[in-house]
Amino acid sequence: MAAPSCGAPGLWVRGSWQRLGNLFTFVSKPLCSAAAASRPLDAQRLAERLRAQKQEQKTKKPVPTNPVQRRVQELLRFTEQLQRVHPNVLAKALSRGLVHQDKDLVVINKPYGLPVHGGPGVRLCISDALPVLAKMLHGHKAEPLHLCHRLDKETTGVMVLAWEKEVAHKVQELFRTRQVTKKYWAITMRVPVPSAGVVDIPIIEKEVQGQERHHKMTLSPSYCMDNGKIVRVRTSRNAHLAVTQYRVLSSTLSSALVELQPVTGIKHQLRVHLSFGLDCPVLGDHKYSDWNRLAPQLSACILKKMGLPQSKARHIPLHLHACQLTLPALQPGKEELNLVCKPPRYFVHSLRRLGLKMPSRDQNGDEEATHSGAQ
Repeated sequence: MAAPSCGAPGLWVRGSWQRLGNLFTFVSKPLCSAAAASRPLDAQRLAERLRAQKQEQKTKKPVPTNPVQRRVQELLRFTEQLQRVHPNVLAKALSRGLVHQDKDLVVINKPYGLPVHGGPGVRLCISDALPVLAKMLHGHKAEPLHLCHRLDKETTGVMVLAWEKEVAHKVQELFRTRQVTKKYWAITMRVPVPSAGVVDIPIIEKEVQGQERHHKMTLSPSYCMDNGKIVRVRTSRNAHLAVTQYRVLSSTLSSALVELQPVTGIKHQLRVHLSFGLDCPVLGDHKYSDWNRLAPQLSACILKKMGLPQSKARHIPLHLHACQLTLPALQPGKEELNLVCKPPRYFVHSLRRLGLKMPSRDQNGDEEATHSGAQ
């Protein structure tokens, strides 16, 4: 039986609501138009938003088919997203990758692209997540964790935090007095010669002249060549003593995996000594690959092995990883703390692409070169 209808055309009391919807649309359109006319500014903003969306769709880059290029694009997007996530999300991610935890210390695996401290243009840093991380590990009444040292934004690996401020000061003093043993892994362009040694060259900060004026750390050697003779020169009072031990763990004709042990702790010391001291810049070091330019200088051989065009070279991340840190005993009767952290996936993937081998530590503590496996 047909549903009874009201005398007004376009409106049904029972049955289908389609005609009711049509009538509502018919009546509401003039009202919406009148409201929009009274708010010209909102309409202008809406038009600007639509234009921006169209422009974004036009400039949206297609997903690369090459797996290496796709991985580089994902890493770049991940780095940008890190600056937009909430501290709670970052704290949860850090808690999942804990290297060590006891009543005095918490050791995290610092991710790539995340600064330790805040500053101009920094939306999120490790310091922002420390109060939340402490509550996740010790309950809602826990006090914020304290930083014991720092790592560069692009450097990954072992990072030590302390529960108490007194413990943090004690660890900081161990770092200051060079009682902490630190080891880094770096993938370099070209192979250091000799394969093992010590770089003992002071470092100083200087301004780079040119179109893009900027400051860089550079070498300030105490000796120079004069008519074929080694002559001692006066060192600038602003130069800092910098000493780095190194050894090549694996190498090919165009690249190497190098273990670095900094004796001193000067800003960007490892990158400067590798690039300007040994002429072997770190893969993905866009700042120190060249003195005059802020751009990576990758050889055609490395680009081919990585499967990347030259236009994508600037997206390659810095391949510098803090792999091991040995802390002396903080209290009498305790043993030293040996902290080891696996490199990130992009680091291991680059080793494979370049034909390098990653050392693995056996039960006796000796290192032997084996093919890099998935981490």
